[in-house]
Amino acid sequence: MAENNKENFLNEKVIPFFNRISSARHMVALRDGMTAAVPMIIIGSLFMIVGQFPVKGYLDFMAHIFGPNWANVVQYVTNASFNIMGLIAVAGISYSLAKSYRDIDPFSAMIVAIAAFILTIPLQVGKDGGLLIPLKQFDSSGLFTALLVGLFVTDLYVWLMHKNLVFKMPDTVPPAVSNSFAALFPGAISLFVVWLIRIGVEATPMKSIPNVITFFLQDPMSKVTNTLGGALVIELVICILWFFGIHGANAISGIIDPIMYAALAANAAAMKAHQPLPNIITKTFFDNFVHIGGCGATLGFVILMTFVAKDQEMKALGKLSIAPAFFNINEPVIFGVPIVLNYRIIIPFILAPMANIIATYFAMKMGWVAKTIGIYPPWTTPPFLSGILATGHISGGIMQLFNIAMDTIIYYGFFKSMDRAKLKVEQKATN
Repeated sequence: MAENNKENFLNEKVIPFFNRISSARHMVALRDGMTAAVPMIIIGSLFMIVGQFPVKGYLDFMAHIFGPNWANVVQYVTNASFNIMGLIAVAGISYSLAKSYRDIDPFSAMIVAIAAFILTIPLQVGKDGGLLIPLKQFDSSGLFTALLVGLFVTDLYVWLMHKNLVFKMPDTVPPAVSNSFAALFPGAISLFVVWLIRIGVEATPMKSIPNVITFFLQDPMSKVTNTLGGALVIELVICILWFFGIHGANAISGIIDPIMYAALAANAAAMKAHQPLPNIITKTFFDNFVHIGGCGATLGFVILMTFVAKDQEMKALGKLSIAPAFFNINEPVIFGVPIVLNYRIIIPFILAPMANIIATYFAMKMGWVAKTIGIYPPWTTPPFLSGILATGHISGGIMQLFNIAMDTIIYYGFFKSMDRAKLKVEQKATN
């Protein structure tokens, strides 16, 4: 009876609460907005690999063939992809958020949000006296500003639209033209509000909106997040949410990803300038060294299911799951074993990724393993290869192999207990 009451409480109270948080329109908009930037980050990373691969012989060979400025030419694509993640994020966040409201043209809302984002950026005076927009504010440095502008300006725009403050056109006018003119008054008022905020901020010692965001939000959060303790807390939250059937990484990505991408971009900038890499905890640190096989570092568990399990159901599920697991896709295991609401497996599900964090963090801190160099291999890249790409060194791949072995050992005792219990049930059914 007590067990049933616990399960009812989880199903009726806890799970719906977390589901409401993760499916809230603003959380979904943050997640989708950051996801929109990922393809460009990957494209930029590929060209970054070509231009900055950390092997002296390769760099000398390329310079000999294509001239001393060859790397700068390759980086044109990186500047147009990886280095505009903030601009893409504000567009994606605004579009996703506006789309969730009724009777709103998301494209018009997105255009207003992009204009508001650019309005927040302090201009610089060029040598010829012209005004320049610093490209740096379009990359990870502007992610937090993009996040806040995408949410605030879009909500303001939607509120004004729902107040019917629109310029209405005749029904014969094409929808594209009608939507553009409908956005005239709400867009103008939204930009006017941001303009007033900018003028107010410029009258303070902060001088610009990005400085305010950095001082009050980005710097304090990055100082907490880019630490061993911060990484462990983040992973604990992700694992607990997954235990309740909620995609933990997606649920908190809107808050955490801007900091992780900013740390990754800082490493990329340091790598390009031939300076020491400042950050250990980055987006690739989590994707490639912690979540090996997916959240919960379940690749070791799947290996045990495939090659060690005596229960036929476990072995069959392992064979089905082993290929996706090597590409860091573990939904077949999460919902097939299941791991969701399974008290037998929750302990290693949390311990394995935390052990990966601790081992990798200290290995990188001690210099035994190279830090992530700012390149972003797709999260589906198999282990060993992704470790080499993420760090530009074979030590990254070796670290991943060590983590997989460690995860397998952590899961082993709990796996054997589950396998024995399932085998007994199977034998009883057969008899």
